[in-house]
Amino acid sequence: MENILEEVKASFVKDLMSKGKRVDGRDLLQYREISVEKGVLPNDDGSALCRIGGTKVYAAVKFDLMMPFPDRKDEGVFMVGSEFSPMAHPTFEAGPPREDSIELSRIVDRGLRGAEAINLAELGKTKTEEGKVFALFVDLHVIDHCGNLIDAAVLAASAALSCTRIPKFEDDAIVRGEYASDFKPQRLVAACSFEKIAGKIVADASNEEEVASDGRLTLSCTHDGKICAAQKSGAVGFTAGELMQLIDLAQEKKDGLLSKI
Repeated sequence: MENILEEVKASFVKDLMSKGKRVDGRDLLQYREISVEKGVLPNDDGSALCRIGGTKVYAAVKFDLMMPFPDRKDEGVFMVGSEFSPMAHPTFEAGPPREDSIELSRIVDRGLRGAEAINLAELGKTKTEEGKVFALFVDLHVIDHCGNLIDAAVLAASAALSCTRIPKFEDDAIVRGEYASDFKPQRLVAACSFEKIAGKIVADASNEEEVASDGRLTLSCTHDGKICAAQKSGAVGFTAGELMQLIDLAQEKKDGLLSKI
């Protein structure tokens, strides 16, 4: 029954899209309302809540100590994880990470790394006698999924990093609740995701539009307009002309997204 309903939704969306229309009446490249709240989780070293339409994603930043990777002994550690709450969408279930949860973590991670937003060499300067270094973790929590999780998650992560504080390090340990200084990301990052549906390209797809999508392209941009990462998914491709058009659009849209931080 669920598959039949999804097919009906997809057919309806594609029929509208073939006429250049969207279910909610937006223009094809128009985003829903965007908002960002910083410092919403007081027990974390940095946090933010991003809303794009009905989609809500929390990002929580936490410092810890761990052994560096063997091939990067002089660098700190940076990791991104994500959790899909079963309350966020009917298809989300409790248990091991889903494929789309892993994909979301990787896209956010790739964008921040590609932008060199985190100075890993600086994190690596803090070392314990055992050789552990500062590790920075960004945990994403999807609270409501109404489409376009990627753009919301990347914006939430950037916002959380922008208000993160570095904890004190004394006697070979982190002093929880006390801070040495503000953490300053080297660059802010925004992601712009485009879906191809019935031959048309739309920005900020709703959940129904994602069901009908034939292919997605996500472009991550730094605040100074550089493309730092790209992710393609779905069966349908994008032409060279479409790619160049979307690069220009992503650089344009990122200003509106980052202005919310």
